[in-house]
Amino acid sequence: MVYRPIRYEQMMKAAEGMDVRARRMFDGMAIYSGEKMFALLIGEDIGLKLSPDDCREALGMEGAELFRANPNGEPMKDYVRLPGTILDNFDSFAGWVRRSADYATSHSVH
Repeated sequence: MVYRPIRYEQMMKAAEGMDVRARRMFDGMAIYSGEKMFALLIGEDIGLKLSPDDCREALGMEGAELFRANPNGEPMKDYVRLPGTILDNFDSFAGWVRRSADYATSHSVH
């Protein structure tokens, strides 16, 4: 499975003005702020690395779950697959992208 170009475009638009770059990873595209990965795009899904508090908040939304790089694989700790209600609302999505990038770049946790 590969990432959907529409999701890549959505991510880049939401991250506009930020120091971000993309690199292929797994079967998708990893998004970095500086040297820290904060998002992973696979198929239709976008997983964002979130702080423990933001992770709890995000997982409280209907349709959100821990992100899996492979449908049969283990969930990725600290990465949340955002529900369509967030992905389809640009302002909300951009806010989550900012939170994710800020968390990833402010913590040296891998």
